[in-house]
Amino acid sequence: MQTFYFTDPGKVRSHNEDSVTIINNDKSEFVLAIADGMGGHKAGEVASKIAIDHIRDSFYKLDTIGSKDDAIEWLRLIVKEINNKIFEYAKEHPESKGLGTTLVIAVKTNDYILYGNIGDSSGYVIKNNTLHKVTKDHTYVEVLINNGRLTEESAKHHPGKNLLTRALGANNPIEIDIFDVDTSVKGLFLCSDGLTNMLTEEQIEKILNSDLEVEEAVIKLIRKANSRGGTDNISIAYLKKESGEL
Repeated sequence: MQTFYFTDPGKVRSHNEDSVTIINNDKSEFVLAIADGMGGHKAGEVASKIAIDHIRDSFYKLDTIGSKDDAIEWLRLIVKEINNKIFEYAKEHPESKGLGTTLVIAVKTNDYILYGNIGDSSGYVIKNNTLHKVTKDHTYVEVLINNGRLTEESAKHHPGKNLLTRALGANNPIEIDIFDVDTSVKGLFLCSDGLTNMLTEEQIEKILNSDLEVEEAVIKLIRKANSRGGTDNISIAYLKKESGEL
């Protein structure tokens, strides 16, 4: 199993409000997660860090993530706990108004793969050398697409494409969308919108299908996004199965 994650502030933002991690245990259970924070006075950095730190701490307290049902329950629980922590922080720090974060997370064991998301950070799988998006964005334009009022193509340039309809720290109670993924996929790929706003899925797919090592592919994607403007923070978490691995 090859894994690598990286986050970069991009070319425009003065600081990085993304947080990212890949963690695993001796049961060959992996968790990949990206949080893209938002809010004034660097509050976005705080919100995304609260999310990723809590995921990491919670995972390492477990002996095993357990069955698929156990993992689904764990995902729902940690999202509620993260949301409570962010609301508590906002209450104690009034200057952090607008504090919140997206979250995309993947859980991989030898028996199942689950994805979960809140907001517009994206979760993909690689199967048969093709990049497939698993998650559904919680954005205003996604609502318009689902209602047939906007096409996928016109959505890319819509002024409201970054308006979130769901985020940690913005909605209470909060629900995470969970997706059951085919275990035969060859790779798990998560990213913040700092990447997908700069590169097409075809451009991402081309680099992932090259002969580059996982680390080299991630760095090349970030450099390419920056060369096209790097208008936002860019984060990637990538897991690639070796030949014969579950």
